[in-house]
This record gives sequence, structure tokens and C-alpha cells, in this order.
Amino acid sequence: MRNHLSLYALRDLEKIISRRKGETRFGEKIRLLNEGQELEEQLQASKAKYVLFGIPEDIGIVANHGRKGARHAWHTALQQLLNTQHHPNNKGKKILLLGHLDFSKEMEELDALISSGDVYIEKARQLTARIDAEVTDLVRKIVAAGKKPIVIGGGHNNGYGIIKGCALALGKPVNSINIDAHTDFRATEGRHSGNGFSYAFREGLLDRYYVFGLHENYTSKSIFKKLEEYNDRIRFSTLDELLLSADTTLDYHTEQALQFVKRSPYGIEVDCDAIANVPSSAMTPTGFSPEQVRRLINYWKNNKNVQYLHICEAAPDPENDRELRMTGKLLSYFITDFIRK
Repeated sequence: MRNHLSLYALRDLEKIISRRKGETRFGEKIRLLNEGQELEEQLQASKAKYVLFGIPEDIGIVANHGRKGARHAWHTALQQLLNTQHHPNNKGKKILLLGHLDFSKEMEELDALISSGDVYIEKARQLTARIDAEVTDLVRKIVAAGKKPIVIGGGHNNGYGIIKGCALALGKPVNSINIDAHTDFRATEGRHSGNGFSYAFREGLLDRYYVFGLHENYTSKSIFKKLEEYNDRIRFSTLDELLLSADTTLDYHTEQALQFVKRSPYGIEVDCDAIANVPSSAMTPTGFSPEQVRRLINYWKNNKNVQYLHICEAAPDPENDRELRMTGKLLSYFITDFIRK
């Protein structure tokens, strides 16, 4: 069986870090694994609180009839992160950088097929299930070592593997707050980016689930009915009530979401589809601002039960240098917000 985890060494980082006299870059202080030693032993021994890795793929998005591009987010986010400044509020040594899960062969396998029809979608869903297994195993090892994963995707299909890995390591289901325009609670019809949470919920891996910023215009009647059916374990706030209603405030719902999940280990999910004008698989002209999302992460990350951060669905154009840089910078801000004191 192929090893999908591509580990990074210092020589890999040297190609990315732009050094400047009198300054210390984040990437100069970030922790790395030693080559040739067992992963699990090093995870246990590391003094880093967080473990960062990427999943540059968009197979799960294709399996949900979505637009490719999420495979390009990880590398630009890493480049921007490593070149931020290292200082007391932004310490690189808090993070152990693993590398990324390499699904390039799977993407080539899918890209070789005609990009339409049932056979193409079914193949994408089979490959997504293969990705699930790899993500689950890696996250399980990280959490079992007492660390908090920071995962940069990729599609939102990877939320399933992250939740499953956490639940297996902890021996109990976990909770999740999902900043998202969609529920990703579609039918369990074969794995894709639109049903990670419904699969996790059905399998007893996800206990409480809060969707923050749901777009009413793109949520079906059947989905709303399903959410109401599980009202004791699933809650949501729509973008319309968060940003347009005069009766409630964003701060109020921010606290309500935390109260709903905080009694058990929980993850913070950031789907870039929820952020206005960010290139993503379902880009939107209306949504949260980057500053609002940063405030949400900063607020929710301070509870002792926060377990992971997952940022997904960003899909910058690889031919557009400015778009790559701006997307990478945004994701790097989210990462540093999560680790900031």
C-alpha cells in the first residue's frame, strides 16, 4: 500500500523561506520531524502543541459535482505562513509541521476519465473513501499523542476523516462548529464533500453539530426539515439572521454556538465558501468578512475543549499570482489566530 504522507525536511523549507537580515521568519522556528524515525514516537515526544498538515486535493468536491481548484490552497498557505514574522504572539515552535497527504496519483487517475457522467462521479466517490481512510489514520495518531491538528484542504469531505480520527483517538464522539454556507449534511449516497457531517453523524462519530452562517438561498427544504428533526443535536444560524436581522447580534450567536458544543471536545471548521469574494469551490459575493471569521476563530479557540482547526474549499487560480498570495495570506492568518494566546 502506498504511503500517502509526504514528510517535509529542512531542505524543503529552505526553498520557501525568504530570509531577511534582522528578522526571524515563522518558518525558521517551526518544528519538523527527524527523518527515519517512527511518526508516532516523534508525535509523542514533540513539545509542539499543534500539528499542521495539508490535503491538496479536490476529488471530494468533484464527487459532489463541484468545481476543481482546492488542490492549490495548501502550498500557497504554507508559503505565506512560513514567511510571517516570528515573535512572542506568533511563535513558530508551537507547531510541528508534518507535510501533506499526497493524492496526486488519485487525481491523475480521475482526471484521465471523461469529466461527466455517472462513471466519473462514482469513481470520484470511491477515491474520496480512500482519502477518508488516510485522513482518519493520520488524525487519530496526532490526537492520540495529545496534539491538536491544524488541517488545510482540500475539500470539505475531509471533515469526516478528521472527526473520525479524533473520535477514535478519544474513544468518544466529538462536536463541531462549522462556518459554512452549506450544511454538508446531504444524503449518505457515497462519499463526497457535501455529506461528511451526515456520515459522521450517522456513524456515531459526531455528537453535536452547529452550522454557522448557513445561506438560506442555497439550502433546500428537505435539509431544513432534517436539521429540525435532530434539533437536540444539530443547531444552526443563517447568514441572513446573523448579518441582516436587527433582533440578534453576531456576538450573541457566536456565544450560543460555543455553549452548544463546548462540553465535549470540538473542532472549528472554516469552509471558505462562507467568506465573501474568496476564491472557493462555491464562491459567493455575500458572506462573512475575513475579519469576522478571524474573530470567530479567536473566540472559539480559547476553550480548553477545542480539538482541531480545519480550513477547506479555498480554490485559488494557480495562474493568478495575486489570487494565490491573497488566498495564502488569508489562510495563514486563520492558522496564526488559532495558535495565538
